[in-house]
Amino acid sequence: MTTQIKFGTSGWRAVMAEEFTFANVRRAVGGIARYVAAQKPRGARVIVGRDPRFLGETFCSLAAEILEGHGITPVVVAEPAPTPAFAYAVVQTKADGVINFTASHNPPQYNGIKFSTPDGCPALPDVTKKIETEIEAGDRDGTPSGTKAKRNRSTKESLDVKPGYLKRLREIVDLEAIRKADLQVCFDPMWGAARGYSDEFLREAGVKAATVHDHQDVLFGGHAPEPDDLLLEDLREKMRATEAQIGIATDGDADRFGIVDADGTFLQPNYVIALLFDYLVESRGWKNGVAKSVATTNLINAIAKARGVDLYETPVGFKYIGELIMQDKIAIGGEESAGLSIRHHVPEKDGVLAGLLCCEMVARRGKSLGEQLKALCNQVGSYYPQRENFRLTPEVKEKFTEKLRSDPREFCGHKVGEVVRTDGLKLVFEDGSWVCYRLSGTEPVVRIYSEARSKQGLEKLSGAARQWIFE
Repeated sequence: MTTQIKFGTSGWRAVMAEEFTFANVRRAVGGIARYVAAQKPRGARVIVGRDPRFLGETFCSLAAEILEGHGITPVVVAEPAPTPAFAYAVVQTKADGVINFTASHNPPQYNGIKFSTPDGCPALPDVTKKIETEIEAGDRDGTPSGTKAKRNRSTKESLDVKPGYLKRLREIVDLEAIRKADLQVCFDPMWGAARGYSDEFLREAGVKAATVHDHQDVLFGGHAPEPDDLLLEDLREKMRATEAQIGIATDGDADRFGIVDADGTFLQPNYVIALLFDYLVESRGWKNGVAKSVATTNLINAIAKARGVDLYETPVGFKYIGELIMQDKIAIGGEESAGLSIRHHVPEKDGVLAGLLCCEMVARRGKSLGEQLKALCNQVGSYYPQRENFRLTPEVKEKFTEKLRSDPREFCGHKVGEVVRTDGLKLVFEDGSWVCYRLSGTEPVVRIYSEARSKQGLEKLSGAARQWIFE
């Protein structure tokens, strides 16, 4: 039976040698090639790149061959590079898309394909549906790789995305402020695509920057390259050794960030986005708007109200925030899953930029991130967000899926003030707390996002949220 290839909120991902096989990669890239050729029958150029995962170079070579078979010029990036660097390059080179072999923060046994459109934005659902249709068409006519039309002469081009991307970051980040503050920074690329980016960028500007996990390892140390609290102990150790004021980290393809404060405290991405939003309004004077996914903290809502800034709440998936960036409707947009970007930059998550802006914020404000967060909450109130994942049996999932279609007026003793269906089911209560349920599209898992105004309230609410699944 042929595997159905589905592009989710951030491309197609699967376990290598199970679903992510050479045959399925041919089908997926063939579908993308057919889609691009339909949009631009002559002269199309597509950037092909990767993160450092196993067989990445081989997959890039295969993709280049398939593109050429469809009359499309492949523009191949030789070295692993951050996803946001590809997003910047596709716009600057006026290419017709990016095929990026990456599974982002997934464990090392995974690989995947992200497709970005010419505007640098992750492909929106209308595009991915067309690609999936083209994959099916390729399956039917037996030429998913386009080999029937293969050319005799290679048209392949090469590209180095690093110089242009770093030049753009120099235009955005106040490196002089970081240098003058004599900030000591530690960076953890987690063996990923940002190796040689954040740390070299800072050192070239005269900033002291130490690095951990700065060598090639296709297994990412034996765990997922995810810059989460539990996986950043080596970064903390380096921070203690160098007396660093901040630690910054990126995931496998550098579209997500992880931030560690001077005392070793990991800052939830929710709080990082809120702090940077407040800082950008203060330092840049940008008040054109802010965007957040439906599952992201309402601390951002409170700041928007206090600052007189329009708020946009989107479904989960950065492509929706990317659209608002391209329309210049927002100063910053972010998701609780550690993705953000800002005005006049790429409409794609940028973990490199997030870390550098945090360095600038600490340098210019002269306070630790924890101190800044405390001051912010003193102004607009405290918010305690949390995310939990639960695996469901087929029977429980079927019953709960039906339950999510209901319109509850009461929830475990809480009176429901608002039911939001932007993405999944979000119940907002009269005291300002809320809970949001989202079913995974790829596994029997429900994600529960909860937020309350106190630690005790969160503990009570998250317990009720778990209980509601099985009632």
